[in-house]
Amino acid sequence: MNFKNRILKFRRLIIVATHLALVICAYILAFYLRFDFKIDSSHWQVILKTLPILVCVKMVILGYFGLYSGLWRYASIDDIWRILKANVLSMLCFIPVIAFFYTFSGFPRSIFALDCVLSFCLVSGIRFVTRLFREKFRPAIGNKQKRVIIVGAGEAGVMVLREARNNLKANIEIIGFIDDDRNKKNLRIQGVSILGTCSDIHSVVEKYGIDEVIIAIPSAKGEVIRGIISYCHIPSVRVRIVPGLQKIINGDLEVKPRDVKPEDLLGRETVNINEKEIKGYLSGKVVLITGAGGSIGSALCRQIVNFSPREILLFDHNENNVYYLGIEFLTKYPQIKFRTIIGDIKDIGLLKSVFSLYKPHVVFHAAAHKHVPLMEENPIAAVKNNIIGSRNLIYAADHYRAERFILISTDKAVNPTSVMGITKRIAEMILQSKAKISKTKFMAVRFGNVLGSDGSVVPLFKKQIEEGGPVTLTHPEVRRYFMSINEASQLVLQAGGMGKSGEIFILDMGEQIKIIDLARELITLYGLVPEEDIKIKFIGLRPGEKLFEETLLNSEKDKATKSDKIYISQADNFDLVSLRKKVRELEKSANLMDGRAIVRKMKEIISRNGL
Repeated sequence: MNFKNRILKFRRLIIVATHLALVICAYILAFYLRFDFKIDSSHWQVILKTLPILVCVKMVILGYFGLYSGLWRYASIDDIWRILKANVLSMLCFIPVIAFFYTFSGFPRSIFALDCVLSFCLVSGIRFVTRLFREKFRPAIGNKQKRVIIVGAGEAGVMVLREARNNLKANIEIIGFIDDDRNKKNLRIQGVSILGTCSDIHSVVEKYGIDEVIIAIPSAKGEVIRGIISYCHIPSVRVRIVPGLQKIINGDLEVKPRDVKPEDLLGRETVNINEKEIKGYLSGKVVLITGAGGSIGSALCRQIVNFSPREILLFDHNENNVYYLGIEFLTKYPQIKFRTIIGDIKDIGLLKSVFSLYKPHVVFHAAAHKHVPLMEENPIAAVKNNIIGSRNLIYAADHYRAERFILISTDKAVNPTSVMGITKRIAEMILQSKAKISKTKFMAVRFGNVLGSDGSVVPLFKKQIEEGGPVTLTHPEVRRYFMSINEASQLVLQAGGMGKSGEIFILDMGEQIKIIDLARELITLYGLVPEEDIKIKFIGLRPGEKLFEETLLNSEKDKATKSDKIYISQADNFDLVSLRKKVRELEKSANLMDGRAIVRKMKEIISRNGL
């Protein structure tokens, strides 16, 4: 056992002994101060008679206030407050004891106050000397400390400063703060100056030789984060961010800066879901997720495991995705029973087998063809999968009496101009028509692009940046709604618990983001300069694409729900008999591989006069 381990083994005993020595020193020093450092034998007799009483009183009270535990290198205002209360209480207890046993005979009254002050100074002082020594004279790790500025002189910024000082492995030196409150300029926080506002970042970086910028504003909205990053277009300067405080409080993340992720650019608020309501329809149930290997499907699976389902059925035609998801379940969620099903939702025989054998209570239908340009070129595949496959699944859920069915839809189903959008809108209509006559609670959840999903622009932009560019955009004015994968999956689960049957839930997507701004910010996150290091190239709108997306049909009226991020659209009524007939005609055209007839019939279905 080395010397350090020996100290740690007897740490509590050493701390108690140190406090004992400090208490004795303070008491004796109080007498020295009272008698101008001249103590005669009579005074020593008083000290020796009363010291055991004082030691007993103080050591018990110091222990009562928890001063024998805790790490001195993290001493704080709370420690000072507890030390003050302990010493005052000790004095109040010591006075009546002296009065009772000695009736103050030969005992100077001023000793009480002097001892209290001196004891407080010594007990608190040793803690702050320890902290000061650790923070100011700690050995540097590595050849050179990184010079850092913190954007945000609030609570999160101070937390980062403390972490930097306490964590030896961080090996960073905080040079200053940046804050847009001009009244704070040139003020100091724990000895660190506020150097300016966000517009001063470039000059501060050059003046002080900054290596890294840490954004410490967890509550900032997306436009604020994007605005700050726009000031950080500085070569060789790394940008990091402190995650949301809610995640830190929940224990999901540490109070440490990390690299900026694409979802940080959204600045979306933390989703607050009604876990009791969700557990009410998932706990103890068999849950089927189609497209389980995809971005949304797998995120749903990871969320559902938290609500104690009886069994999860992972359904997907992509065997690799499901294989790796199954491995993840075995290692991370060994308590969850699950099955992997490789198959296609167009396979009616397979659907009959799955529903009759496993009898799922809840179905999340996330399987779909989603790429707009590809579906323009392959309308037959889009119809077979997104319409016919969805219809098969909806009919199977109804026939085998599933309790709930949640269709994952898209904002592209609103006033659709693309084959993909039209197919998803028709799937919504089929679902709503079945909901009117079924005991199964059918509902759809409509939202926009999911940042970082397999089909989003972010993976494409990252690949293009890593290859040296150019980053390709369709149009400089293209705007899209975005949300994070976790947020989307949580709100889908929440909507699933709210549905009565036939609703189309719309997730609050916040503000639309210009794709060109997203591209520039991603280039900056790589430490590169847009248009200099990485070119941006416009290739024109592709077939079926819009400049911007919508979330409601012109004829719909949104209605707020009890969740502040979920709305219900009130869709038009349509002729159910005519819809079924036209979908059968559409299926026939798809089987005949007649692409033109398919597009024509889909337009008839979604037009008001076509039903």
